[in-house]
Amino acid sequence: MVYVYGDNIDTDRIIPGKYTKTLDLSTLADHVLEDLDPEFSKQVKQGDIIVAGGNFGCGSSREQAPIALKQAGVELVIAKDFARIFFRNAINIGLPVLEIGDHTIHKGNKIEYDLQEGSVKDLTDNKEYSATQLPQIMIDILQAGGLVPYLKIHKNYSIS
Repeated sequence: MVYVYGDNIDTDRIIPGKYTKTLDLSTLADHVLEDLDPEFSKQVKQGDIIVAGGNFGCGSSREQAPIALKQAGVELVIAKDFARIFFRNAINIGLPVLEIGDHTIHKGNKIEYDLQEGSVKDLTDNKEYSATQLPQIMIDILQAGGLVPYLKIHKNYSIS
């Protein structure tokens, strides 16, 4: 399922600040997007996709915003563009993000995507989009499940 939102969705709209003190990831998932779309956390399922306008994830640098989306089951976020810190936080926690400057994807449409190719196919409206190509290192980090798993795999990181 695709959920579509507009421009300037800030991190407080993604996860309200009052929930950012918890370490319980299910609490984050239970309250994701509640001020923007109160039904989202009740309806979202594993593998769902968010499509947004410009400046998605603006506001604070809180890492809980992409964590809440991923924990709720969001598989991918597509936006016209992202706040840079949200973009990097999403990659670091293993939440794929793609930038498509101009799209007409509608709520409920079925889409397929290929991170490696940077392509998105809207199967409902029979349209294809080219996303800004992610550098290979970012794709590798996403495929590993995030930065920490990537570093563990590549032995560049040790946990005491």
